[in-house]
Amino acid sequence: MKQYEVTNSAIRRLPVYYRHLKVMESKGIEYTSTKELSQLTGVHDTQIRKDIALTGLQGTPRKGHVVTELIEAIEDFLNWKDTNSAFLVGVGNIGSALLNYNKYEGAGLKVIAGFDNDPSKIGKEINEIRIFPLSRFSDLVKRMHIHIGIITVPGDYAQSVANLMVESGILAIWNFTPVKLKIPEDIIVENVDLYRGLGVISRRLAEKLTKKK
Repeated sequence: MKQYEVTNSAIRRLPVYYRHLKVMESKGIEYTSTKELSQLTGVHDTQIRKDIALTGLQGTPRKGHVVTELIEAIEDFLNWKDTNSAFLVGVGNIGSALLNYNKYEGAGLKVIAGFDNDPSKIGKEINEIRIFPLSRFSDLVKRMHIHIGIITVPGDYAQSVANLMVESGILAIWNFTPVKLKIPEDIIVENVDLYRGLGVISRRLAEKLTKKK
């Protein structure tokens, strides 16, 4: 089998296929094809074949892929069966929303503690997740062997929190701030830039409304 490079783009596409596959599974659908997934996702079927090949799974001629087998292959490839514990820093609106949702275990992530400097939040619980003072972050990371940190603080504090995470031994950071973090190259970073997405929406909406005038 030809080997393809595992790019971040491919890793981001696999969960998209996964969501549609789970819907198929719930409907009792046994087989699917890359063409069907292409129609559902808008991703070219050639690209889908390459992405699925990364999991090591091969389809059956004329039948395509067994839905349950493809689901399991994606879960294995993305390491979703091994749940990793994470700490979240910044219990504001976004941080609180993430703690309230906290249904990432199916994707290999479980937020087990929140951290903040606001005395009014420390000691409280959100969705049964306790909020600790930021001063305890480093100690708890080392004691509990936490590898993932989530940053949901205001942008002005993002870099200092990132520095604390790196110094504490965090290996991967999920950054929800618009700040480009300056951290060692061996630290994994995934940025969720809400402002960039809102910028696209606002601009496209303005264009659409202008055309209607």
